[in-house]
Amino acid sequence: MSKIQPLADRVLIKPAAAEEKTVGGIIIPDSAKEKPLRGEVLAAGEGTKDEAMVLKAGDQVLYGKYAGTELELDGEKYLIMRQSDVLAIMK
Repeated sequence: MSKIQPLADRVLIKPAAAEEKTVGGIIIPDSAKEKPLRGEVLAAGEGTKDEAMVLKAGDQVLYGKYAGTELELDGEKYLIMRQSDVLAIMK
């Protein structure tokens, strides 16, 4: 993801795919699917003078339901958010 480089304490995240759910044989449309709350860090800023960047590219993370700003590039959806919006790193 060389087209976007987050600044300061922001990270670029590729959300995990929304889980496919069916109810009694009925497929739930994309608009009703639960927003994923996990993803992979693709790029990270350098941090700020007050807060060092602890996230790095490749980290699998959990984030809040309404965290970040959605953006679309080349048909792919991404989130850009502050490091403080990330709740945990999955190991």
